[in-house]
Amino acid sequence: MTLKEYGVLKGKAIDSRNGEGNSPHFQILIIDDEWRHRVAVNVKSKAMPSELLYYIDEDFNHPVTSDLQSLSFGFHELESRSGQIALDFIRGNLFDILKMKPLPHDIPGPDNDLNELLHKYIARAIAMENSEVYAFGEKWGPETKRDKYFGFAPGNGIHDIHMNQGNSKNWEKDDGVYQDGGLLIHLPDEERWVAIFLAFQSQCFHTDDTTGHRIVDACNGISPENQDNNVCIIAALINPKGHDYGLESVLLLNTTPQLIDLTGWALADKNKKKAYLNGSIRAGEVMKYTLSGKDMQLSNKGGIITLLDSKGLKVNGVSYTKNEASRQGWTIVFH
Repeated sequence: MTLKEYGVLKGKAIDSRNGEGNSPHFQILIIDDEWRHRVAVNVKSKAMPSELLYYIDEDFNHPVTSDLQSLSFGFHELESRSGQIALDFIRGNLFDILKMKPLPHDIPGPDNDLNELLHKYIARAIAMENSEVYAFGEKWGPETKRDKYFGFAPGNGIHDIHMNQGNSKNWEKDDGVYQDGGLLIHLPDEERWVAIFLAFQSQCFHTDDTTGHRIVDACNGISPENQDNNVCIIAALINPKGHDYGLESVLLLNTTPQLIDLTGWALADKNKKKAYLNGSIRAGEVMKYTLSGKDMQLSNKGGIITLLDSKGLKVNGVSYTKNEASRQGWTIVFH
């Protein structure tokens, strides 16, 4: 069973409340052209460890942003599948999960907990008149009563603003692919996007491609902090001069001190089409893989590249935008 009504709410942030109590959620008041909505963001887990994992990109650059800007204000239900604007922390290459860190929701002192971190960026969005907030998660309401935090009627909103796959047993009913939550904030006056991604430490970052359930053999309590990108995608020629067919290429770097056999490994595009690899890559060396054009293809309109091992587990992933792919013959370097 997946989330009942997954989608994205687009609107203007006008108020917020820190999360407190037994099940604290940071609350955001969003308005669109017609309604008010409350966005409830978990800042503490019911499962131990209770601190959420977070990652914030203050200059988010991903092809999903161009699709979001064309949406009208309000809630939009989304299809949970690849190639769309639905979020997936694992398959969408939105960010490097190895960079997620745990953070308590409420500790003494200024600017040092998750409540204060969320407030910092939402306050910036509130202050900028033409800013837009995009909240991904599950919709609730409309209710028959007023909202208990902001007092508007009818009460309604969106929650599950966090990863929604790889859950432990008690919450695995909510698992699914391409239904992760998140906050994206567009700040036009500063010409940038801010992305906020949250996950529970009890969740697993290797999940089944159909159900979103954790792959037990690949998890074993491993958190993003102690996984390794033993082979990384460091660059790609997306838009070669002339015809793209058979000329696109990807550069892979072996970061380990040993030889790695790539037999059965694969590269995949945003539509999950795969190009299978072969051969080995020596310690510290770079391998160039030229795509045939018969399977995986790199769109000049923006996309993702994912590296999978012989078990189909994600090893590394990157994304690029239409603007980055616009220069013919130039190789894009991924940092």
